[in-house]
Amino acid sequence: MSFARTTPLVLATCAIFSSPLLVSSAVAEDAGTIPVRVVVVTTFEIEQNGQDQGGEFQAWTDQYPLPVHIPFPQGYHELRYNPADQVLGIVTGEGTARASASITALGHDPRFDLSHAYWVVAAIAGIDPNIASVGSAAWAHYVVDGDLAHEIDAREIPPDWSTGYTPLGRYLPYQLPVPPASSINGQNVYALNARLVDWAYDLTRGVVLPDDATLQQVRAPYTQPAAKLPPFVLEGDDLAASTFWVGDLLNAWAENWVSYWTNGRGTFATSLEEDAGIMQAITFLGQAHRADPARVLILRTASDYTAQPPGMTAADQLKADEAGGLSGFVESLASAYAVASPVVRRLAAQGMPDDP
Repeated sequence: MSFARTTPLVLATCAIFSSPLLVSSAVAEDAGTIPVRVVVVTTFEIEQNGQDQGGEFQAWTDQYPLPVHIPFPQGYHELRYNPADQVLGIVTGEGTARASASITALGHDPRFDLSHAYWVVAAIAGIDPNIASVGSAAWAHYVVDGDLAHEIDAREIPPDWSTGYTPLGRYLPYQLPVPPASSINGQNVYALNARLVDWAYDLTRGVVLPDDATLQQVRAPYTQPAAKLPPFVLEGDDLAASTFWVGDLLNAWAENWVSYWTNGRGTFATSLEEDAGIMQAITFLGQAHRADPARVLILRTASDYTAQPPGMTAADQLKADEAGGLSGFVESLASAYAVASPVVRRLAAQGMPDDP
């Protein structure tokens, strides 16, 4: 697929931008539809007293860059835009509800035609120490919902159960047959376009990710071979759940839950909140021909581990996380931009090779 590098609409739109680069909703609608080749999706930005303190969005606004400010009162955060590349950036807000609502609001915004746009989620997550190391970056083939389930309190789990979670529509953990991925109970798993995911991975598998003394210190207590590696790019699937879970036993549940819902094809790698909400919104937008679910990529980079190292309890790890303990937060932000940005630039320039 190829794109014209400049359109009359872009020129007209650029003409109305002044310093600071800001376009009002009314002016944008008067100018017509703002063209978008790629939507960069992030989930949070840290701001205090009107000043940007850094987050998932900052590298995109400053380095890509996305110089144009576009008001977005129906969503969580203003939008940013690069008119030359026709790349639009959004901060959804954290959690399933904010993410789903923000993506839905963007999809129905009359200023944009997103029906043929690519979507690239570039955000941070927890990482399974059995799969990869802190600071690593994982392209997902599957997004599995970790909220849609029955749950029995841990103190009442039958002794022969490995977990208190059972699938909706079933009464035993991992009971067969696996329920339909989408039913009256919701959608439990989303499969991304495998060809697009593999293309993005092949494009970025050689990206050298930042490694430093902090990451080395974070991974030092772990004994799993994958957890001790320097950061790297991989393909691995994500589990989206609103509850911030942690610990060996829930990590085993996450591994099994992803395998169960993908019929053994998926491998749990990253733990996060928003992706099921993002995918549900894009799925519905696709039914209205306002987005294309086949043009979605999800990259999650590891800020911490989903299970504790030997000698530490799950409660100890949770306390350390919430008390601002040592993590790969800063490095994971850098990894997200380092891996996702070449994909965004390539998609903005020419789309995916052989796309119709």
